[in-house]
Formats: sequence, C-alpha cells, structure tokens
Amino acid sequence: MMAMNDVAIVAARRTPIGTAGHGLATSTAADLAAAVLAAVVADAGIAPDDVADVVLGNCTGPGGDLARFAALQAGLGLAVPGLTVDRQCGSGLAAVAVGAALVSATQSSRPVILAGGVESASTSPRPGRAPFAPPELGDPEMGDAADHVARLRGVSRERQVAYALRSPRLAVAAQAAGTYDGELVPVAGLAQDERPRPRMSLARLARMRPIFGPEGTATVGNSCGVNDGAAVVALMSETERRRRGLPGLRILASKTTGVDPRTPGLGIVPAVRAVLDQLALSLDDVGVIEFNEAFAGQVLACCDDLSLDPERICVQGGALALGHPWGASGAVLLTRLFSQLVRTPRPGVLGLAAIAVGGGQGVAMAVESCP
Repeated sequence: MMAMNDVAIVAARRTPIGTAGHGLATSTAADLAAAVLAAVVADAGIAPDDVADVVLGNCTGPGGDLARFAALQAGLGLAVPGLTVDRQCGSGLAAVAVGAALVSATQSSRPVILAGGVESASTSPRPGRAPFAPPELGDPEMGDAADHVARLRGVSRERQVAYALRSPRLAVAAQAAGTYDGELVPVAGLAQDERPRPRMSLARLARMRPIFGPEGTATVGNSCGVNDGAAVVALMSETERRRRGLPGLRILASKTTGVDPRTPGLGIVPAVRAVLDQLALSLDDVGVIEFNEAFAGQVLACCDDLSLDPERICVQGGALALGHPWGASGAVLLTRLFSQLVRTPRPGVLGLAAIAVGGGQGVAMAVESCP
C-alpha cells in the first residue's frame, strides 16, 4: 500500500461561485458537479476508462448518491461508481482526502479518482440545516458561533472591518487580471464569480449593523455569503503522474480534528497543527496558505491562535469576497492552491488548505508542487 504522499493532484477546476438565487439559481448540484468533472477529465487527458471512482462532498443536496448521479451526467460511463461525503463545510476537502486514500489503498487498472465538492443552496430542498451537535453540548447557528469566537479571542470590530475590506480588494484585482480564468468552468452563462464587490469601502463596512444580535460584530460585510458552486480535482499516484508527464500537487498530509461545538470556527487551529506536526514543519515553511474565510472574526481568531500573520492568508481573495458554497469550499481551496503553485509553476513550494466545520471540526491538507 502506498502512502498518501505518493498521491498527486494533476488537475483542478471549479465553477464560478454564484450568489444563491442569482446566476446559478437554476442549476442543480448535479449540473454544477457534472460540468466540472467533465472539465477536469479534459484538462488531464483522462479517458473514462481511467476513472476508478468519483467522490464528492455535499451538505444540503437532494439526497441519494449525488456523486454517482453527477458522474453519469458527466458522461463518465456506467462502470464509474460514485461516493457522496458529508462533513458539512469540510465536505469538499474531506472528499479529496477520501479520494487520496482510495488511490493509496487500491491497485487498479483505472488509476484516477475524481474528488471534490458541490453545493447548490439555490436548489436545495432542505428548508433548514440539520443539527450539528446534541443540544446539551451546544448547537449554535454559525453566525452566533462566529460572534462568540470573536468575543472569546478579543477580535475587535475594527480588525474585522479591515480584514473584510482586504479580501474583496484582492479578489477584484485578481478577477480584473484574469487570475481566476484558468480554473473556472462557465456554467449556465455565468463565467465569473458573482460576489466580489469593487465599490466596498471601510466607511461602508463600518456602517453595517450586526446581523446575529445587537452585541455581535459579524455583519453582512464581514461574513461569507450563501452560495452555489462546485470544485473537483483529479488524483493519481505519483508514479502515474510522472509516467504521464503531468505537473501537479503532491499531497503530503491531511488531518481532521474536533473542537468544542460551541466554537466551531476554531476547528482550523488543531487541524493545521496536526498536519504540521506530522510533517515536522512550521507555518514558516509553507509558501501559500488558503483558509476558508467564513467570518472575518473567525479567521482572525484562528490566525491569532496560530501566531500567523493574516496577510499571508488568501492572497488572491478568499470566501469573504468569493463566497462559501458549503460542500464545495474545501475543494475550492485546493483549486486555488493548484492555480498558484501549478498553473503558475512554483516547484517545491508547499501549500496549505484548511476549513472549519459546523459541529466543531476542522480539516486541513498540506501539498507540495512538483514539475
């Protein structure tokens, strides 16, 4: 059996991230996932007979095995099975970890696993979220939990406003420069992310009212949106990657950890520490860092706990600017790393993706770019 660090990501794509009810409102979760699956297969020159399985994360979809449905819709063939994973907001990153484990554990004439995540908040049939934890342990709404984390860690409204302005400015600049173009798969006529707001200002952010209680600091401006989107990567062994002459990202380690359900936004912290400890590395060794920016106060609290300069996070804009399509967001982080380390070649540079999960969990993955 090979180790996880013998598995590589050789292609990564995502849909534009749509605001719920807008550009992708009529596209189902399967529509979004199928479009990206087909694009990833084309990018890597993968034949349907190469694909052993499709693993997709999803939070609030229609039920059933969405991954199998999307694989069929993408035209991968009747012989390609599918597995749907639900680790809530961490589903997309968890699905890639499962896919990497499948590559590591099996010897197959089909060397490729396609993995990622998808969310269509617009078409979800579920009127509300499922419980994250037993009520006696604490099961707060995510906004209330974000306010609690900010209070607990002393993250001021002023810091949150400043960080919330940084993310859209970076994203707007990246969008204008065509930075995202190579990773995007147009769907339903939408070719760019909908959420980045070029007219955002400190004054406007400072005027926004708290949305989760009068004493809170989370506002519409420093919180992620409700969004639609999908992201998928292609996985194969390092031996197969080299044989095919493909550049990619070697997966070094992946960890999932638990925290208090009352402070789910802090889940990033132990997951990142666990990955770095396994590799005997520090954050100083990592070149590109992508954390899911669910709330400014939450991501700043995680940076504080990790003694990490927030300016190192999401340097081309993050979820505060682009949006947070729950089940897809972890895979979006890997797609962003692929663009920064492979599409813009930086051999030997380490990348880190991490996301916090409702119910008190965190998922993190470290990768290294290889020629």
